[in-house]
Amino acid sequence: MEVRIEVATLRDARTVLLVEGASDLVAVQTLAQRRGRDLAGEGVRVLAMGGATNIGHYLEQLGPRGRGLRLAGLYDVAEEGFVRRGLERAGLGTAPLAELGFHVCVRDLEDELIRALGTDGMQEVLAAEGDLRSFRLFQRQPAQQGRELPAQLRRFIGTRPAARRRTPDCWCRRSTWSACRVRWTRCSRRWRRRAGRHQLGSVEPVSRPPKR
Repeated sequence: MEVRIEVATLRDARTVLLVEGASDLVAVQTLAQRRGRDLAGEGVRVLAMGGATNIGHYLEQLGPRGRGLRLAGLYDVAEEGFVRRGLERAGLGTAPLAELGFHVCVRDLEDELIRALGTDGMQEVLAAEGDLRSFRLFQRQPAQQGRELPAQLRRFIGTRPAARRRTPDCWCRRSTWSACRVRWTRCSRRWRRRAGRHQLGSVEPVSRPPKR
């Protein structure tokens, strides 16, 4: 299946950050907004690929054999093989993925979120979004009996598209700034190390939340 990229979305873009899906895109855009970053103004576009298996198409069209843009990305650990092979085939090298600007979510975005917030914080988010009652019913299912709470939370988010889309946004909108800061700082340190070579932008770690 041929993947078509809307060229209009890349107008004035110098760097493209590739993410797997809509929830990843929302997380990046929300954190950038909270940080006061204008990604479009900085020439950075964030594109959701509709799954890591499509990365080869994006790298071919946007990389050195296509539009020649600087590329970076986020991916789930289980999809590392797709990312590595795609980068090699697109002529972007065989260096460690982080050195090429592609960083891993272990195991995935949902897992990173649960670790950052903790199980109590995660349930507060579900309650604020009106999903806690559904989660309690989900916990009673036979398949969830005996599973640890983090595993139940991860499964619940992953199997409910609406919750998955909302969670990254509410994670950063509500009283969870410290968790956002921890995760964003970790990512930004990786990106800043690459900034001199990839010129992704001077993503600085956050020292305090923005004024309300």
